[in-house]
Amino acid sequence: MTEVAEALPGVRRLEHVMGGPVYVDVRDESDGRAIERLFDWLRWVDATFSTYREDSEISRIAAGTLPLAEAHPEVQAVLERCESLRGETDGYFDVYATGRLDPSGYVKGYSVDRGAELLEADGIRSYAINAAGDIRAAGCPHPEPEWRIGIEHPLEHDKLAAVAALNDGAVATSAAYARGDHVLDPHTRSAPAGVLSVTITGPELGTADAYATAAFAMGEAGPAWTARLRDYEALTILADQRVLSTPGFPRG
Repeated sequence: MTEVAEALPGVRRLEHVMGGPVYVDVRDESDGRAIERLFDWLRWVDATFSTYREDSEISRIAAGTLPLAEAHPEVQAVLERCESLRGETDGYFDVYATGRLDPSGYVKGYSVDRGAELLEADGIRSYAINAAGDIRAAGCPHPEPEWRIGIEHPLEHDKLAAVAALNDGAVATSAAYARGDHVLDPHTRSAPAGVLSVTITGPELGTADAYATAAFAMGEAGPAWTARLRDYEALTILADQRVLSTPGFPRG
């Protein structure tokens, strides 16, 4: 593994931040400073949006000790986008789904999208950022022509359900097999039935992540909703292990 990694062009780095592993794979020549700026940004996001830190702005808003109007502009913008996503998803993406303010279903992807902008501002064009399984990628993994992203089978974890191939875009998956029933139907406050996982691909990881969460929360009704999405594609694995995908899903 080490010899193969050292033979690849560019630089790679793994760090635990925002509650999980974040792996950055840059295939362009880099001195590493762009990646350090990326992780500095992710650490700021973690400190600002964490629902586990009492001193984070999100926790203080939830506790009623920080008025939203006095929060950081990034926090206000994120919560505004979350409210927009609640409307787009018929209320199935809801930062209050668990009864307490928690925008994590959007924040992780949003932070990676902004991190990608930081890399590109430093001239990096071929990279992948993997945040606990949700991925934003651009360019290609030289010498290969495209990034190939495996989608884990929700029941047979040593197998792949599908492979997504892309040169510019994001892949987000929502399921219960990794973290249990953490996604709830906001309308019933219960875990959805009839679905094992939902994977969404598209231009933005934040939006893809929110759409995946919403479609998973919809249960068996999710595929009909994802079929109407614009600029985003979906692959859904139902409880009976049927695999449904939209026509444009970028299978590799």
